[in-house]
Amino acid sequence: QVQLVESGGGLVQPGGSLRLSCAASGFTFSSYAMNWYRQGPGKERDLVATITSAGGSTKYADSVKGRFTISRDNAKNTVYLQMNNLKPEDTAVYYCNAPRRPGRPPYWGQGTQVTVSS
Repeated sequence: QVQLVESGGGLVQPGGSLRLSCAASGFTFSSYAMNWYRQGPGKERDLVATITSAGGSTKYADSVKGRFTISRDNAKNTVYLQMNNLKPEDTAVYYCNAPRRPGRPPYWGQGTQVTVSS
């Protein structure tokens, strides 16, 4: 049974930091690129960051470049999102995602809430 379980969300003040984790099980984690998405209130779900299966390449949305860092530990079947200098507009539910071959739906976690507010 495939599971992606996010953790690490919470309430943080502007300028603060959080580290999200996504623990994977039920599939060969090291063979999959991984993504972090987020969905703010009343907004669509947007791609935030991507990391290749071995971790050698990453990509970021322009809105988080220089502030967020995606990483992974294939020995622990876990992908991380380090978020620094958080802004109120980063408030969202954050989801991890494992994309699959065309025609197959990706794996999704249940999400973790991040709220940036003073």
